[in-house]
Amino acid sequence: MKNPPFRSPRSKVGDLYHFGRMLDKIRLHLRNELPNEYQPNLGKALGLDGHCCGFLGVEFGDLVERVKQGGTDEEILEWCFSKGLRPNPLQIAVWNGFAEKYGWRDRAAAFVAKVKKEDSHEHLTDLMTAFDVIDFREGRA
Repeated sequence: MKNPPFRSPRSKVGDLYHFGRMLDKIRLHLRNELPNEYQPNLGKALGLDGHCCGFLGVEFGDLVERVKQGGTDEEILEWCFSKGLRPNPLQIAVWNGFAEKYGWRDRAAAFVAKVKKEDSHEHLTDLMTAFDVIDFREGRA
């Protein structure tokens, strides 16, 4: 989907990659406005949503319940910190490094290859990570 109603995974909230995008998708889902192509991967344990929640030490379902209560991105992130991990700068750097490289020579590499094949972009060698594929598909690359 080009120009979807949510942020790039590279957009940061509280210095964390992907968190704001995840909140955008949850909010859209709660309003029944999340595009169909994003429904199957929402909150998946092995996807970026699940990894982000795992890093923060909160359950995705609990995060959805917190988002239902309203609040800014920063307030919801602070809630995550109070329930799970409040990462220090090194931990944030490790999370961002992991998230930015997800799909490059790891278990998500098959996802990246599948999406590139579906889109007939196997020849694009600069699309190596989930972030790369997401931003390209959504018109940000």
